[in-house]
Amino acid sequence: MITLGLTGSIGMGKSTVAAMFAGFGVPVFDADAEVHRLQGPGGALVAEIEAEFPDTTTTLGVDRTLLREAVLADPAAFARLEAIIHPVVAEARNAFLESNHAAPLVVLDVPLLFEAGGWQHVDKIAVVSAPAEMQRERVLARPGMTAARFEAILARQLPDSEKRARADFVIPTGGSLDETRGAVRNVIACLAGPAVG
Repeated sequence: MITLGLTGSIGMGKSTVAAMFAGFGVPVFDADAEVHRLQGPGGALVAEIEAEFPDTTTTLGVDRTLLREAVLADPAAFARLEAIIHPVVAEARNAFLESNHAAPLVVLDVPLLFEAGGWQHVDKIAVVSAPAEMQRERVLARPGMTAARFEAILARQLPDSEKRARADFVIPTGGSLDETRGAVRNVIACLAGPAVG
């Protein structure tokens, strides 16, 4: 089994690309979705996050806006949050790998693959990339997003150019969906041949 780490900076289209891999029959582990589940109603991390960051949860689980405000400008707080989340997500990832051990190719969709050291645990890396102006337009169109928040998020992420330089594959998302789908198909063909897709 080949593990492909899929990453990309905010607004690059990574979720769309991950869905394309899944559409071709490749098992995909979505780290963000796992975090949402763990922080949602009754989630395993809600009580611990509330204890560490008071008043950031409700009956619906973690209020991501309140939590983001509590940690965004405080590197020490952000590190404490990561120390709570990462081990539990790693357990879920390991369970995913075990349950898909017979697949020729699996995708680990991890937004901070380089930043959090996850690149050391995959066989190959694909980076999703779009022109900077397109990225900015996509992100600023999100509800509640501001230019300042976007810049703060970017500051925590490895620059796109550096991610592309470290990747085995770059999947462009600045063109049509068909072009992106073709790039995904090519990655699958390179890694898994005709066994997938």
